Amino acid sequence: MIRRIVASLLATLFLAGLSGTIAGCNTIEGAGKDIQKGGKVISDEAGKIKNKL
Repeated sequence: MIRRIVASLLATLFLAGLSGTIAGCNTIEGAGKDIQKGGKVISDEAGKIKNKL
């Protein structure tokens, strides 16, 4: 009986950890895309200023 409780607890903890990992990957991927877009905007503006000089 104790083994069954421990096995259920470990399975629950594993699934909770897996869910957190998957959610974290999506968050990091979105942040990377946002940073990339910000870098493109800065690069475009720098190019415009360079052409004016």
